[in-house]
Amino acid sequence: MSDEQGLSPKALATRRRLREDFDFYAKHCLKIRDKESQIVPLRLNEAQKILHEVVERQLRTTGRIRVVILKGRQQGLSTYVGARNYFNVSQHRAKKAAVVTHTSDSTNTLFDMTKRYHVNCPEYIRPSTSRSSKKELLFGQLDSAYRVATAGGDGVMRGETITDLHASEVAFWRPSVARENWNGLRQSVPDAPGTAIFVESTANGYGNLFYELWQGAVSGTNGYEAVFVPWFKSPEYSSPVPDNWEASWEEKRLAEKYGLSDEQLVWRRRMVAESGLDLFKQEYPCCAEEAFLTSGRPAFIPEQLKARMEMCTTQPDIMALEGDKFEKHPRGELKVYAPPEPSECYYIGADVGSGIRGPRHANGEYTGDPSVAQVLDSKKRQVAVWRGYVLPDMFAHVLYALGEMYNWAQIACENNNHGILPNHILYHDLEYPDVYQTTKVDETTQREMKTLGFTTSSKTRPMIINGLRGAMRGRGLTLNDLTTLREMATFVENEAGKFEAEAGNHDDTVISLGIAYHIHEGDWDTTSPVPDEMYTEAI
Repeated sequence: MSDEQGLSPKALATRRRLREDFDFYAKHCLKIRDKESQIVPLRLNEAQKILHEVVERQLRTTGRIRVVILKGRQQGLSTYVGARNYFNVSQHRAKKAAVVTHTSDSTNTLFDMTKRYHVNCPEYIRPSTSRSSKKELLFGQLDSAYRVATAGGDGVMRGETITDLHASEVAFWRPSVARENWNGLRQSVPDAPGTAIFVESTANGYGNLFYELWQGAVSGTNGYEAVFVPWFKSPEYSSPVPDNWEASWEEKRLAEKYGLSDEQLVWRRRMVAESGLDLFKQEYPCCAEEAFLTSGRPAFIPEQLKARMEMCTTQPDIMALEGDKFEKHPRGELKVYAPPEPSECYYIGADVGSGIRGPRHANGEYTGDPSVAQVLDSKKRQVAVWRGYVLPDMFAHVLYALGEMYNWAQIACENNNHGILPNHILYHDLEYPDVYQTTKVDETTQREMKTLGFTTSSKTRPMIINGLRGAMRGRGLTLNDLTTLREMATFVENEAGKFEAEAGNHDDTVISLGIAYHIHEGDWDTTSPVPDEMYTEAI
């Protein structure tokens, strides 16, 4: 950089502001290629301003940047991140920026954008490079560098110290190496003041690393802040209103919900006509859940799950088993959405895990399969969910206490693998009064044989899942638990026709709910339409 000696106080103040104020620096020193293919100064658009406010607030409050960005189409958010990282390494000493994206073409595109910043930066503020290659800019006098790589191999940039990380299009990283690459990159960035981690991507369904990171940011469990900018925040997404134009019922609903103008609705209608509604929602989502429409073959209708998620506003009571009774506890495993009523009849479906809890996923969830119990009332409303990691024998005591709490509910515990022991303890040792049993006649002896619990097999699994699918379509099941709904969103039918969770996700709440629904003896006919006035409750 140029020597600052001999500068007037005003020029010196300007020079220092350029090195400290990114917004000021961007408009005066950085150039981008706009949508008309013109090279113009980088003036932050509305979407970029929203991200910028989050970044600046984090720096003021924590001294670091940790954000997960869910992108829509052509919002310029990856442009902002690239510009921010170039600013940091080119104006400060001992900084190293790393950009890792999903394909070599995308890597080259982002690096070309960075080189454009560098070439067009005014000479008085542009640092000299000691080395420039297809994958790196090295600023020798500053001992800083900007490097790009592709997340296609094992151990990308492992062992390096990075101060500014840009993980791009993470939802499209190759699944077989995505988590290993992420863990290595994350460990390369120290938890020190002045460091930055930007994770950004467009949505690609629920079953991937990016969705885990997004959910962890939303729930506040992984130390990152979630940033999503809906399409209608961009003023250019509007069109003149033609004569005799009238909004449809759905457009009126969206206008009321999101405050959309007629000009925005006209633009939306034109884009939907060009690309179709599903593709529009993926590229121009109104909300985060809309962006995460499951790819492939979802077992449950994503729009129904999304609608129900939006309605889940009730905060449950959190309880833990203290002795032989459930008591309120902020870190308990039981979520109670409706307390037991004396005259009600309840049903419990249970899925048994090994009790072994592994390290956390990127979304804050532990690896390993938890045990889950779902409680439905007589009207097939989800009133409670227990989800946690306990050994199978202890899970029997959890189920006993939960069943007693809900008026000695009938308990159907899966009897596969780890489920054999809790069924035995419930029935023989604890003498629980209503353990679900099936009866089978032995073909040789003609004697009736009873089996404790519910057997999940290649025949019964499709049966209980299809039962849930019918209940969701017929609006005969009221779900209140977001964890359950999110697992249902990642539950798919694979190419072989088998129902299963997408890679990296759990299905325990789905299976336990399916069992609870299967044993339910309520008199609601889920194949019959529910009156419209009940739609807000039973969807």
